[in-house]
Amino acid sequence: MDTYLLLRFVHFLGLMLMSAGLIGVFVCDMRSRQVRDLKLFAQAVILIAVFYDGLVVPGALLLLASGTWMIVAYYDGWSFLTVPWLAGMVLLFAFEFIEGNTITRLYFMRLRRLTRLALASGHMTPELARARSEQLASFTHFLDIPILVVIVSLGALRPNDWTQFAVATVLAVAVASLLNYVIPRIYPWGGEEQLPRRVESAT
Repeated sequence: MDTYLLLRFVHFLGLMLMSAGLIGVFVCDMRSRQVRDLKLFAQAVILIAVFYDGLVVPGALLLLASGTWMIVAYYDGWSFLTVPWLAGMVLLFAFEFIEGNTITRLYFMRLRRLTRLALASGHMTPELARARSEQLASFTHFLDIPILVVIVSLGALRPNDWTQFAVATVLAVAVASLLNYVIPRIYPWGGEEQLPRRVESAT
């Protein structure tokens, strides 16, 4: 069997898993912003963790392993830095991998923990409300899919200079900034009247 074709298959499999996971995280996050019932909110947060741990992380690891192998075997190791489209893909993937497993993933883990505490207390806690309104974690979350699109565009179009990388990255940041500005205003988490309602005790 051709090793290169096998690595490409693993690479595409990793891309598929990671893409599906990030889309799932985005959909569940949007759902969690829309609901006003604490139990439904908790379900959406749990699903976010499932998508991250079940799809995004395994997909990223497959991409990392297969991509590193192909670079070492077929692009002469560090010589990939002279290939703009490949160096751009590696740079953005490294950023996405580090950011996704630090700021974004740790934020959603903390959100899940605070949600469990809120469920135990039977009502929305101020700590959970403050965490849900954090801007940095929200921005990095909204940046995940646009950056992934830039990575895919570099691999598909393979430009010979850095123009596409620069323009596409700026557009990705602009899209994430727009989402980070608009979405919290569509589904605000400011006042007490906007918080998910108290969990009803079982009768």
